[in-house]
Amino acid sequence: MKLSTRSRYGTRILLELARHPDGEPVQVSEIARVQKIPVKYVEQLIRTLKSAQLIKSVRGSKGGHRLNKSAAAITVGQIVRLFEGQTDLVECVSAPDSCPRSLECRVRVVWIEATEAMYEKLDGVTIADLIKEEKTPFTHRRC
Repeated sequence: MKLSTRSRYGTRILLELARHPDGEPVQVSEIARVQKIPVKYVEQLIRTLKSAQLIKSVRGSKGGHRLNKSAAAITVGQIVRLFEGQTDLVECVSAPDSCPRSLECRVRVVWIEATEAMYEKLDGVTIADLIKEEKTPFTHRRC
């Protein structure tokens, strides 16, 4: 499975908003500049994030967007599901009827467990966790 730019950029947008902990609204142009994402794409992703009630808009000259929930209440798993849908590693995990062998297939069990492990990991990381990690030196972690 490969995550789309929607999931990756959506996560970065939420991370950028979380960097303003007092709920200070952040304008689209600022998000786009700091995150190096085209303004039009930020606008598009913000509509989805607003629909999911993860962010809210503030009108006026000092307006912009801010988190609608605490950074600790938003998981990376939520963001991926929002932009990708429930993504399983293979189709037969969520649609066993798609394969005539799914009931006796031993490999399908591995795909189910791997999908569950992936979401368990993604659901275990919040935007607040990512903010906290920004304050420590970056090290590439391999699982």
